[in-house]
Amino acid sequence: MKKYFVLLTMIVVVSVSAQTDNRFYDIIESVSAQRLEKDIRTLANFGTRNTFSDTLSKTRGIGAARRWIKAEFDKIDKNCNNCLEVFYQKDLVTPKDGNRIPKEAYVVNVVAIQKGTKYPNRYIIMTGDIDSRNSDTMDYTNDAPGANDNASGMAGTIEAARVLSQYQFENSIVYLGLSGEEQGLFGGKGFAEYAKKNNWEIIGVLNNDMIGNIEGVDGVIDNRTFRIFSEPTPVTETEKERNQRRFYGGEVDGISRQLARYIHKAVSTYMPEMHPMMVYRLDRFGRGGHHRPFNDLGYAGVRIMEAHENYNRQHQNNRVENGIKYGDVIEGVNFEYAKKLTAVNAIVLAGLGWSPPEPKNVTIGGVVEPHAKLKWDKVADDSVVGYKIYWRLTTSPQWEYSRFVGNTDTFELKGIVIDNYYFGVSSVHQNGQESVVVFPSAVMRSTTGK
Repeated sequence: MKKYFVLLTMIVVVSVSAQTDNRFYDIIESVSAQRLEKDIRTLANFGTRNTFSDTLSKTRGIGAARRWIKAEFDKIDKNCNNCLEVFYQKDLVTPKDGNRIPKEAYVVNVVAIQKGTKYPNRYIIMTGDIDSRNSDTMDYTNDAPGANDNASGMAGTIEAARVLSQYQFENSIVYLGLSGEEQGLFGGKGFAEYAKKNNWEIIGVLNNDMIGNIEGVDGVIDNRTFRIFSEPTPVTETEKERNQRRFYGGEVDGISRQLARYIHKAVSTYMPEMHPMMVYRLDRFGRGGHHRPFNDLGYAGVRIMEAHENYNRQHQNNRVENGIKYGDVIEGVNFEYAKKLTAVNAIVLAGLGWSPPEPKNVTIGGVVEPHAKLKWDKVADDSVVGYKIYWRLTTSPQWEYSRFVGNTDTFELKGIVIDNYYFGVSSVHQNGQESVVVFPSAVMRSTTGK
């Protein structure tokens, strides 16, 4: 009877994981372009949200903006029967901290946490930036509406909270408004350190910075493509890990890159009309975003953003020169596109929110042998019904092949030679959701190899 039950469980899991989950389609449909437009307009109408702008006015400046964001999170909390923990997190910065800081001020983040039912200390985080800037980063009095950069990402974060607060998740989800981005990523730095201090286990960070523009400065108009920026390997890796990679590979298989692949797979499954563009770089060339401070502390984090930027609208004073309009105003935001990228975030947050913990200590073997072998530490969770092994050619950007191998902690892939592929392992929940794929971190030594 026990063998029959195990076999039946495996059949059910394979069947479930091969199907799509209708909840994700419901989530996509629930995202509202109208609500996003309303929120983006509200944020842009604060005039400027420069980190050092007015904090006392009720209608202008970053103080009014962050109070409004907190009030929106509080409304969502009330509508979901107190499912959110809403609070401010802040750190003091002074001119000694950087050359873009004109005066001493608090960098204040707005936080809304939807606690997980089973793993409240495992977090998936979606961020948007509260602050804006014009041509002069130090100018905190004149207009800087920041409609796309980054009212779009902040509005998307609020909208994701509205939609996902109607569901329960085993892992915690954080909806996070960050300040101080334009002055040197200070909000992200402060919150990453807050998470570290409180011993958070972060599954991943989705940094949304500019998700509303479809008209590129290069003349391209595209409302389907978006970019996922991810660094290849953690900056916190040890010298031993770097040396091992020379012989074992994994130059593009760090935790942030696996998170990017997870996003790509989710979008390809549930939003096939969209074209996720994996960019093998921390951020745009020589530039940075608010996922970086999390990466700096060893957390997985990526940037999600539009594919075609318009520099006439980005970091510009509102003006007209030689017939060209400059300024980050509301006319530069496509709300339907912002809806699509918000939905991308929402289904990824949901998938990871419903996912099991990933396997630990994944080890690979099969040197000078005809078969690749993998083993791992099983997850101590009865809802994990098995594990899936992934592999791909070393030149392939995505996982190409996979096999569900049941509720075991070791498996040999017959006829798959270790030299020709990269491998990874994920946990599979009884609901069909999977963890992020884990790349092997150790090697089983062959008794016959050299």
